[in-house]
Amino acid sequence: MSSYTQDMQPSPPKIGVLIVAYNAENTLTNVLDRIPSEFAPQISAVLVCDDASHDQTHDAALAYQRSTTHLPLHVVRHPINLGYGGNQKAGYAWAHELGLDVIVLLHGDGQYAPEMLPEMIAPLLNGSADAVFGSRMLEQGAARRGGMPLYKFIGNKILTRWENAMAGTDLSEWHSGYRAYSMSALQKLALQRNSDGFDFDTQIILQLHASGARIVEIPIPTYYGDEICHVDGLKYGRQVMVETFRYRLHKMGLGSGKYVTQNHAYEMKTSADSSHGVLLRQLSKKSHCHVLDVGCSDGSLGERVRALGHVVVGIDVECHDLVEDRLDKFIQADLDHGLPKDLPGPFDIILCADVVEHVRRPDALLNDLRAVVAPGGSLLVSIPNFGHWYPRVRTMFGFFDYDRRGILDRTHVRFFTRRSFERLARSAGYSVQRVACTGFPFDVLSRGNTKVPRFIIAPLRLIDFALVKIRPPFFAYQFIYELKP
Repeated sequence: MSSYTQDMQPSPPKIGVLIVAYNAENTLTNVLDRIPSEFAPQISAVLVCDDASHDQTHDAALAYQRSTTHLPLHVVRHPINLGYGGNQKAGYAWAHELGLDVIVLLHGDGQYAPEMLPEMIAPLLNGSADAVFGSRMLEQGAARRGGMPLYKFIGNKILTRWENAMAGTDLSEWHSGYRAYSMSALQKLALQRNSDGFDFDTQIILQLHASGARIVEIPIPTYYGDEICHVDGLKYGRQVMVETFRYRLHKMGLGSGKYVTQNHAYEMKTSADSSHGVLLRQLSKKSHCHVLDVGCSDGSLGERVRALGHVVVGIDVECHDLVEDRLDKFIQADLDHGLPKDLPGPFDIILCADVVEHVRRPDALLNDLRAVVAPGGSLLVSIPNFGHWYPRVRTMFGFFDYDRRGILDRTHVRFFTRRSFERLARSAGYSVQRVACTGFPFDVLSRGNTKVPRFIIAPLRLIDFALVKIRPPFFAYQFIYELKP
């Protein structure tokens, strides 16, 4: 019985060290010598990746491999230079092939202390982190005492402050190359989409943050010696600022969403000024209605409608988690194929919250819905305004493309202006009873843990509100209609 228990004990994690090296002939041996001898038995593989160096880095690595018995050294020389990021990609792929569980990134130029390897992996081994970053900025004054030039210190501080603001993080440093990763965390990231340059390290932080990975920082010593810096500082600074700004746009729903995991359920709009907020206010003025929530997604909006005292039936093409608990009844159906035959109608209110633009035949959908409206009942419809200044400006300058959310949401198959939707509604047999407008959704500026100060948002809201009143076709972000057959 004891042997069975012993057999069932989990094997210790396989630890790897990835040494990225470029023209490191004079420093590589010293880096390998400084790996603590008491830690070496825990290492399953030390991967030395020579990135097509012009000196004898590869020969120095092979010579060390022949002479050592305490390190499981593996050496490769890339026939062409892959770049700093490309070298890491190759190394992480190699680590995956070897079945490693933890990988530590170490530079072959000696800028980071191999003596810190046990401390770097400790949070990974005890399960408190998915990634560990060595920071030269955690201890006040340590970076300057270690020889970091003043211009690099100031640049590091400025860039880190910008990156934290854009990403919604609170890291003390974004620019240390001393890192340890759980291989399972790396496997979730699309590393091959990243740059092959020095901005790779910034991109991987953004990917980890977007994936919800736990990042821990530990203090490390700073060392600046005679190593040659291969980084163009101005180019690097521009790249990481652009990359983190693009990340912020993606979190706001603009752009393709390279770093953002798509939530398959349509997101509830919590702002009182949003289309969902306006619809809920209109429904709060009615009592005990039988409501059909068309395109109900995960039922978040329908749940709030129920809380107002209404009975809510929802329809959606996908059965999301919790939707059946949030609604009185849920029916799974593809609206592009028409309404299901077993609808428990008629309905006092039919709610089409941001759904008409998602169906291929909105005219057919509106026609079908007319048949299940109770006498005196109405449709409440919210639609995005393609006439808004944002898509107009993008189209005018030739930058038209789909976004992750908003007016140009990539799941939209139809676009409407105020005039085109009202023409559609009348042709489907409805009269327009009431029209409301929403302004630009400034709450998206604070998505992703980034809080934009109120003194910035408040005047922008006031200006936008005034412009919506003056010229709705150009400044209204969405229109909300009450339609009657």
